Amino acid sequence: MPVTHLLYLHGFRSSPRSFKAQAMAAAVRERHPAVTWWCPQLPPSPRAAMDLLRAGTRDWPREAMAVVGSSLGGFYATCVAEDTGCRAVLLNPAVHPARDLGRYIGEQTAWHDPAEHFYFAPEYVDELRALERGPAAHPDRYFAVIAKGDEVLDWREMTGRYPGVRIKLLEGGDHAISDFGTHLRDVMEFLQLA
Repeated sequence: MPVTHLLYLHGFRSSPRSFKAQAMAAAVRERHPAVTWWCPQLPPSPRAAMDLLRAGTRDWPREAMAVVGSSLGGFYATCVAEDTGCRAVLLNPAVHPARDLGRYIGEQTAWHDPAEHFYFAPEYVDELRALERGPAAHPDRYFAVIAKGDEVLDWREMTGRYPGVRIKLLEGGDHAISDFGTHLRDVMEFLQLA
């Protein structure tokens, strides 16, 4: 069934203004104007982020929705996909955020606006831990773009976390997937947007 509702989830310290979010938004707007697009600013609390996503997609048709997530957004996208059974695209997904973000407790600046600050509280690490899932229940509904050159996350952990999932493994690249435009076609084809 074609996807009529698409959710995009940005990473830690990122925003809907990220390069990948903007590229996806433009592609959806230009090629699939009937698709409902939602790319919310995620709160720093993982519990609050998931509550926001559940509330915002509550009335979406499960069989015709999909989610795309980058980095920490990829972790959240996995939660959404496992909760709903929808299709998911993961872009250098965070696989151990409770472990990795523990060192970022405290005041943080937003990547796209250094004047914007938020506080990453110690309890958020426990909230991340509570959201951890096992292997994907439906690996055929996932597509991951993973860069071996990611300077933030280990590509071996990312690929190991998603057995049976279709993976586009980039030989170089970086955490931001700076050449995302060259992979957008594969992402859009997998999503099967209406």
